[in-house]
Amino acid sequence: MNHLRVNPWIARLAWAIVAAVIGLAVQMAQAATPTAPCPALLNHTFDRLQDEKPQSLCQYAGKVVLVVNTASFCGFTSQYKGLETLSSQYKDKGLVVLGFPSNDFAQEKGSNKEIADFCESTFGVKFPMFTKTQVTGDGAAPLFKQLTAQTGQKPRWNFHKYLIGRDGKVIDQYSSMTGPESKTLLSAIDKALKAQP
Repeated sequence: MNHLRVNPWIARLAWAIVAAVIGLAVQMAQAATPTAPCPALLNHTFDRLQDEKPQSLCQYAGKVVLVVNTASFCGFTSQYKGLETLSSQYKDKGLVVLGFPSNDFAQEKGSNKEIADFCESTFGVKFPMFTKTQVTGDGAAPLFKQLTAQTGQKPRWNFHKYLIGRDGKVIDQYSSMTGPESKTLLSAIDKALKAQP
């Protein structure tokens, strides 16, 4: 009885086809896997400070988010440096710092371009910043209305902070007096980063 001999080239081609089909099946399965749903608190769109292009906050779903209302001419403006340090140290672990310049306390009168230039040239800010935003009162952005409703505390001054967990729920809020290097804030961030959404 003669044994069928398979051409090695044909065998390699057959294995390559099988591998390609398996790879395609894996890609299709991954594409069909739903991404994390966008929590209501992040279901907002703001214009990016640098180019005023709309950005959905849903892109940060599943991350720990620190929302801060900022100003360029405030006694707390130096916190930009600490926020940038916080962002660079923790971003690979899942933290994102979001800055919202606001003139609610009459200390952010410049244009969006002037604010962007100031933040970058003075403090090297690289974390996401958005265009000038109202954070208090009837005209407050819906995000800040939700943050105020959920914590019972509206921003009383610049550099008020809200910490949001991976599940999209507010963990706590911190006054301007709580700096980015505060042990209380750092401890809450560490705990939030270890939690699963």
